[in-house]
Amino acid sequence: MRFGQYRTHDAEEPWSGVRTDDGVVDLATAGEAAGVDVPRRTVDLLADWEWRRKAELAVEYAVETGVGVRDPADLTRAAPVTDPQKVVCVGLNYRDHAEEGDHDVPDEPVLFSKFPTAVTGPGSTVSWDPEFTEQVDYEAELVAVVGEEARRVDSEDALDHVAGFTVGNDVSARDIQHGDGQWVRGKSLDTFAPIGPDLVTTDEVGDPHDLDIWAEVNGRRLQESSTAELIFGIDELVSVCSRAFTLKPGDLIFTGTPPGVGVYREPPVLLEEGDSVTVGVEGLGELTNDCAFD
Repeated sequence: MRFGQYRTHDAEEPWSGVRTDDGVVDLATAGEAAGVDVPRRTVDLLADWEWRRKAELAVEYAVETGVGVRDPADLTRAAPVTDPQKVVCVGLNYRDHAEEGDHDVPDEPVLFSKFPTAVTGPGSTVSWDPEFTEQVDYEAELVAVVGEEARRVDSEDALDHVAGFTVGNDVSARDIQHGDGQWVRGKSLDTFAPIGPDLVTTDEVGDPHDLDIWAEVNGRRLQESSTAELIFGIDELVSVCSRAFTLKPGDLIFTGTPPGVGVYREPPVLLEEGDSVTVGVEGLGELTNDCAFD
């Protein structure tokens, strides 16, 4: 199943929906009509008992009755998960990316975080103050979405705690990141964590360690690799994170970026106002965001 979040107008809180041939099913509305309590937001849905089955029942009812089916033309997309408790990121998780930045290949996952206020959705604008940062970069990433609380889980059980996957762009202010000597501030500017377009459940993804991944800036492909090149797989990352802190439903894990980021290219390719960045992951779709100064 593919979960998105949508709005019918800008001021509305986003609600979880599933796109069908008939339109977008508003899961909460269809569920209520079917006698099933389905939370409106994806982060709350994932924390609910039997969330997959409840969503399936809501979709089945909507398809049969038309209740809760919305016209996609009347909707705007939001991030498939908003207000996660944590956004965990993994640095240097592709060998070639570590080497292009002249870093040692890590023996253990390098973890850092982005603040949840950085999360934004497909089609939204990535914006920054050019007097605050002059070196903004793109990073294509596969993002795992936690579906079941995880604390001290073994790697062989870790994928049972993943609800699904989405596409992410770990936008980075390189001058701040490198100047600070640690990465949180340069990674956490508002709008610097676009994700989407959908949360694709694990049963539809197949092997998350064998997916093509790419990034394009203004139509020019600058990153192209496969998640087969991940140094630490999703199972190991979930396990390692859960040993340090509790992962909650809706938490996001940005799993690392392949080589080809802008700051290490010759000459560098850094983002400017008016640029368009598209990140894609095989089977998950493409995430496009325009850039602007604020």
